[in-house]
Amino acid sequence: MSFSATLPIVFQHHPMEGWGVWGFGWIPLLLWLLIFIVIAVLIYQDAEKRGMNGLLWFILILIPYLGLLFLVIYLITREEKPTEKQMDRDPKKILDERLARGEITSEEHEELKEKLE
Repeated sequence: MSFSATLPIVFQHHPMEGWGVWGFGWIPLLLWLLIFIVIAVLIYQDAEKRGMNGLLWFILILIPYLGLLFLVIYLITREEKPTEKQMDRDPKKILDERLARGEITSEEHEELKEKLE
């Protein structure tokens, strides 16, 4: 008489049936997906700060298996420092910078400054 013959039928199932055990079930898969989503959101925010297309990088990071490749590509090709968006900059500061670079004369600077006010 074997041990399995004495157990009720309910307990004779293999432990890997159904949802499986911790190492091979749905939970690790969901955890990996959550990790990739968090990384993709961080990449999106970083790309937007640097003036790059954040949505494109978000989507590329979420592609299974290729996401790691695109993560490495992004980290290599991203800009060194975050860039300011032109719409967020103060027009007077831009005008002062143009004067400092010599793009406009002092008279043009004063004239344009009056128009801004």
